[in-house]
Amino acid sequence: PPTDKAKAVAAMKRATRFMTDKVSRQGGYVWYYLPDFSRTWGEMEAYPTSIWIQPPGTPSIGHLYLDAYHATGDEQFYKAAEQTADLLAKVQHPEGGWNYMEDLAGDASIRKWYATIGKNGWRLEEFQHYYGNCTFDDEGTTVAAVLLLRMYAEKKDPKYLAPLKKAVAFVLESQYPIGGWPQRFPLRDEFHDHGLPDYTRFITFNDDATAGNIKFLTLYYQVFGDKRVFAPIRRAMDCFIACQGKGSQPVWGLQHTPEDLIPASARTYEPKAYVTHTTGTNIELMMQFYELTGDRKYLRRLPEAFAWLDKVKLSPELAAKTGRTHPTFLEIGTDKPMYIHRRGSNVINGEYFHDDNPDHTVIHYSSFRTVETDKLRRRYAELMATDPQKASRHSPLKGGKKPLPKYFATREVTLDTLNGKLDHDVPTDAAKAGAVIAALNGEGYWATPLRMTSNPYIGDGPQPPTPGDYCAAYVGDKYDTSPYCDPDPKPGIASQDFIDNMVALITYLRPEAA
Repeated sequence: PPTDKAKAVAAMKRATRFMTDKVSRQGGYVWYYLPDFSRTWGEMEAYPTSIWIQPPGTPSIGHLYLDAYHATGDEQFYKAAEQTADLLAKVQHPEGGWNYMEDLAGDASIRKWYATIGKNGWRLEEFQHYYGNCTFDDEGTTVAAVLLLRMYAEKKDPKYLAPLKKAVAFVLESQYPIGGWPQRFPLRDEFHDHGLPDYTRFITFNDDATAGNIKFLTLYYQVFGDKRVFAPIRRAMDCFIACQGKGSQPVWGLQHTPEDLIPASARTYEPKAYVTHTTGTNIELMMQFYELTGDRKYLRRLPEAFAWLDKVKLSPELAAKTGRTHPTFLEIGTDKPMYIHRRGSNVINGEYFHDDNPDHTVIHYSSFRTVETDKLRRRYAELMATDPQKASRHSPLKGGKKPLPKYFATREVTLDTLNGKLDHDVPTDAAKAGAVIAALNGEGYWATPLRMTSNPYIGDGPQPPTPGDYCAAYVGDKYDTSPYCDPDPKPGIASQDFIDNMVALITYLRPEAA
């Protein structure tokens, strides 16, 4: 028989109660938990007092709770979202942003984490020392700021106004005059990695650092109609034009220097290079900028980028072998592929390097990518054939205030979404909803195999490498605290699975959320 929608709401309430009463850390969350909570993880193993900001952590679950409130009208979900938003306001840095993670035990505890677990994550160089500042990487700061924005917009609760305004001021202050943003802010001069200057000051396109800020400022404008953000938004979009390479390499890197706007190296497995998947992402963003503004300057040089992507495709043999279309990194000036390898066994004795050998590359950061150039070209052709006024008629930057999207966890909210384009998924049917409800266990959570684990911290590794082949593994020797795939996964609690199952029930109750 069809699943009663009341049963779906009851399951959602029971699962939420377990998360808020048993899992939550004052409204904060990490990514994975053993059922007895003896070990927990974000992107790396977490302390019992850690909360993760980086998705799918604390703000992501807050967004889900607010979506559930919109789908049901039940105040339990609003109160859960409120608890999470209140904690985000509490742990917000004085500057106005957030780090990848925060620690409810205070500064001494987070410094200890960075000096032990973080320091020994061989492949997670962003955690190897404590910056004490805020990050835009993976939209860490903006996913939290958008939740505060949504909470204020929901009931105009004034307690969210001050931290929200502080976040807006932080985004505006950290923007370079050319329009892009560093990966972290405030800038720090004291850090050098592997003999290289700190990479976090560079203009960062990777992992939506700059695009996420454009989206946040656009959402903020929708709620407040504050035209002060117009110029920063346009400068940010124009930064993509300014950083597009000239001559035979009219494309982008992961990061660019703010002085001469050329690609810069980041982590040691991210060399100074032009990058195919970043180029594909930026092409897509430039087309979205056209739809936001109606300005064809964002489309003008895209054919050059398409031609470059065609030129640097993998050979048919390598494409068949890897299942991908392009190498990740191309050398500046030559277009020679740069394939990433490593040697050693841990962060103390190990190092990354690149060469022209496509075999035995690292697997945690692929040297090969798929860029859907045909799909991008089709969209480009459609936009070129569309009148600029028509293309931008749904732009949130035109006209007055407008409501925010109702749902953020059920679908990725992009600049396309804000432009009125919704790629609707198939709503959850009764059979699937019934299966999701049935899978909720007696304690009130969806048990899921925890396919990720890590070596516990046991001290710094030795200088001599441990015998073994760690070149193409996710993890090094027993001293490496990097997460890796567990060959024998144990059941546990996963934040993303909680989100996914709740989304399935939301889209069963409210098909328009799909």
